[in-house]
Amino acid sequence: MAEQKKLRVGILGAGEVAQVIHLPTLTLLSSLFTLTSICDISAQTAAHCATKFHIPHHTTSAPALLAHPAVDVVFVLTSDEHHAPYTIAALRAGKHVFVEKPLTLSLPSARAILAAEEAAPHGARVFVGYMRRYAPSFVRAFHDEVRSIPRILYARVRDIIGPNAYFVAQSGTEPVRLADVPEEADAERRERVDALVREAWAGREVTPERAAYTRFLGGLGSHDLSLMREALGGLPERVDAVAVQQPFYHALMTYRNRNGGEGGGEEAFAVMYESGVDAVPRFDAHVAVYGETKSVEIRYATPYVKGLPVVVAVREKGAGGEMVQREVVSSYEDAYTAEMRELWACLVEGRACKTTVADAMEDLRLFEMMYRAYDAQMRGGSGE
Repeated sequence: MAEQKKLRVGILGAGEVAQVIHLPTLTLLSSLFTLTSICDISAQTAAHCATKFHIPHHTTSAPALLAHPAVDVVFVLTSDEHHAPYTIAALRAGKHVFVEKPLTLSLPSARAILAAEEAAPHGARVFVGYMRRYAPSFVRAFHDEVRSIPRILYARVRDIIGPNAYFVAQSGTEPVRLADVPEEADAERRERVDALVREAWAGREVTPERAAYTRFLGGLGSHDLSLMREALGGLPERVDAVAVQQPFYHALMTYRNRNGGEGGGEEAFAVMYESGVDAVPRFDAHVAVYGETKSVEIRYATPYVKGLPVVVAVREKGAGGEMVQREVVSSYEDAYTAEMRELWACLVEGRACKTTVADAMEDLRLFEMMYRAYDAQMRGGSGE
């Protein structure tokens, strides 16, 4: 029996998401992945992670990691502004790329990534890290239950959470961030962020409020809006209104029924998106879909603590007119582990990938719809 192929992984960016999520997950999935190189702007952080996770090569040079012969797939786990240049560089080196969401913050930047992927040697591919869309309870139970609703009347997308530090402290992973970062790195980071935000707003004035809106949508927002797109069948017909009141953001959108079931037709329904971060240590992340006789809600727990289930809650009208309530947990396997299994299958077995560059660009198009609604409201007009 032939030995199963392991993907050799190079990590670009050894910050919190690497230390709390990806490095432990990849280590546990040792039959599918092996960690061969890690790079961080902090030499001490790279060395610490190399020792802790038994990675044979560490460096502060991204080109050195990209040129490493024992790297098949590069994990781009840096801050958002470095996603595009590192993804493009990895593709040009013929390496597959796993890039954490957001893919990037502007459509021109995303188009450059897509062009690099199309021209990449050795068939190198990009997999975008929207882990909530790989949670078994979303892939199986939620989709199955929503498909049974003939006509959607309303949907709600919520992600209101407390400080990540509260959950990270209870993760058992003990991440570190050491201080040996070159002073010029922060100035370069700000320049890259500013350039991307200017591209995102496409010639419009970039105020502090607009810049914060872009960063929020690319961060917490992209989790929920990507999930919404898959759950409801694509982009909304329109964004009717937005509320931009940092640190909370809201949008009212119009969708059309696309289930095709009896009575579903193409009738419109409203979707409310609400998200924000405060100091209360809670994690309220869910998508709820309402029909005439049934509602379905998927609830996500913090991903920083392993073993917490993703639950699908169903409420429906029973045969005698009573309310029937049940909960479904398709699997206790966490979404990041499921995502890594899917990544392996896509790159090794050639399975089709759903979280592609083209798919991630739909988020950026939705952001632009929200920006236009914001602009229209600022001018006193409508969001259409």
